[in-house]
Amino acid sequence: MLGGLPICPSKSSHIMSLSECKISTANIMIKCVKDNLLNIEFEDLDMMQNFANNADVENAIQKYSLYLENTIKVLLDSEYAHLGSPYEVIDKIFDMICKAWAVPNCKLGYWLCNKLRDCGGLDLLINNCVSKDQNLQFSSARLLEQCLITENREYVLEKGVDKVVHVVCEYKTQISSVDKYNVSTGILENLFKHKEIMSIDVIQIGGLDVLLYEFRNRDIVTLEHCVSALANLSLYGGPESQDYMIKHNVPQWLFTIVFNTNVNIKYYAFLAIVILITNNEEDEITVKKSKSLNLINPFIITHKSTDFAKTNMVPHTLGQSQNWLKKLIPVLSSSSEEACNLAVFHFCMDAGIKKQVGMTSIFRAINVIGPLKKLAIDGNFISSKLAAKTLRLIGEDAPYQLSQEVPLWSVDDVHEWAKQFGFREYANDLSANLVDGDLLLQLTEKNLEDDIKIQNGIARKRFIRELDKLKKTADYSSKDPTGLHLFLNSIEPTYTVYTYPMLNAGINMNTIRNLTEDKLAVNCGIANRVHLSHILNSINDDETTDVFISYRRSNGSQLASLLKVYLEIRDYRVFIDVVRLKNGYFGNNLLKHLKRAKNFVLVLTKNSLDKCVGDNRCHDWVHKEIVTAMQNQLNIIPIIVDNFSWPDTLPEDIRNLRTYNVVQWSHESQDKCVDAIEKAIRNHSN
Repeated sequence: MLGGLPICPSKSSHIMSLSECKISTANIMIKCVKDNLLNIEFEDLDMMQNFANNADVENAIQKYSLYLENTIKVLLDSEYAHLGSPYEVIDKIFDMICKAWAVPNCKLGYWLCNKLRDCGGLDLLINNCVSKDQNLQFSSARLLEQCLITENREYVLEKGVDKVVHVVCEYKTQISSVDKYNVSTGILENLFKHKEIMSIDVIQIGGLDVLLYEFRNRDIVTLEHCVSALANLSLYGGPESQDYMIKHNVPQWLFTIVFNTNVNIKYYAFLAIVILITNNEEDEITVKKSKSLNLINPFIITHKSTDFAKTNMVPHTLGQSQNWLKKLIPVLSSSSEEACNLAVFHFCMDAGIKKQVGMTSIFRAINVIGPLKKLAIDGNFISSKLAAKTLRLIGEDAPYQLSQEVPLWSVDDVHEWAKQFGFREYANDLSANLVDGDLLLQLTEKNLEDDIKIQNGIARKRFIRELDKLKKTADYSSKDPTGLHLFLNSIEPTYTVYTYPMLNAGINMNTIRNLTEDKLAVNCGIANRVHLSHILNSINDDETTDVFISYRRSNGSQLASLLKVYLEIRDYRVFIDVVRLKNGYFGNNLLKHLKRAKNFVLVLTKNSLDKCVGDNRCHDWVHKEIVTAMQNQLNIIPIIVDNFSWPDTLPEDIRNLRTYNVVQWSHESQDKCVDAIEKAIRNHSN
């Protein structure tokens, strides 16, 4: 050692030059950093994943902040740039950040992400996104995705959003690995969760095109990022971004994904749809036409919000951010019942998460308590229960909970309803007349004036208006096993006010076809002749169907539902028994409806015809539907999936099924497959 500089051993044993000494020193330092960082296993962070007290977290913050700062300093020093790719060090930082996020309350993860920005690491990662070194580019993009907290998203917007989206678009244009697809869509998920200007910039650079391209991907993680990114874009993008989404057929892409078996993908696809329809009337028409909203309520009913939260892809176990939740509040007052239900389901889920980590004050900060209490009082059956549960989770008093089964209400329930809706002065008169739920639904304006003593005409009209709202949202299942209420709602939600008068007149879905205009007017009290005509026309229109879809319930329901959406988008009237059975079409009525169809689409999935073999008495429903379609000379279009194979023998009555022209279904080419189905339909019509 001479003057503090290392001596470089060589054949001539000469003293190193100053530049040689710098290179040697750099090598020593980078080797020291690499050796130290690459050899560490972060055992202390692993131990903190199950439990970490404040002292443990603070110690980890001090330790790894210093570690991160020193490492980034070495990586940024231009003297060391020529020493080779530092991607191994960046990969190790990635491991450290991932483990930090797994520590409860996420304080350590947020701290280190902020430290990364403050010490220049974020600049390094942004610049590496346009690096020619593929290993360095991927390592940097992967770490960046894990560090895009709110402050870092703002930094990216100011310093280099074009560089970050560059790597996203590059992975689309090249043959990339699943890991690269996951990273690129994960970055978009974060970038679309920021400001309106960020969304517009990312779309213009090509970010939305990447998402729609990746919808063809079969990888679950990639699809989760895609649907979550579209939900974020719907919330944060503003009118310009939402218009762009509609023009690029985002709703249609979402329709095709709501049948995915993964609940997270299905959920965020629903969420993106309901946010879009809340913000755009044109999109609401398209969505309602597709009937995809019909799938939302069954999804909510079959999933408990608290249980769903455990599997839901909430970021870093803290749920959604305060700003994200605030932007969701308008959906609570959506005109669409399904949109409202899904929004309050999300608040209930997030409330369960926030309660566990002591962050329920967020809900008061965003002023959502009022909308939740309003829903708890006058929401529909689903939203009122979820709103009340959400309020209890965050420590708020829930209003008196009225059942949606209005026909079964007691006199006390009616008394409470009157008080909640501004008719406190008449609540006692209702009780004195022993008005229960059944009588409440039958009250007329004359009853209100003569018996309840509401002398003010405007007050009577207000009462009737609130009563009509109640009639529309009531649960009539105790009196309506055949689904008359659902049928009237499918014609026009306003017509559901006639449900109870029609039920009391003995009308249900099994007897509705015998109705005349006089019977509706005299027996059901429907005075509006426009409504009379519309209801009767709908009953008659319901007689014919363009396409009847038959499928094996065990494994064909998702494809059948997907086909229904695709065909309805193309203006075909489609019957699928999973929907219509709820309206009272059982047994022979199902076959009657099949006979009225023009085309019979048969979904053939794995083993779907096995139960037909040996079914000599035609007890199997798929067998029975095929026989009926053949006997009535319907246009039969078999749809075959990859894993289907024909049985060795088929019953005599459907043996000719193998002679029909089939459509080979491909998830990668769905539009072309539907084109082939439509061509078969048109050829038959011609």
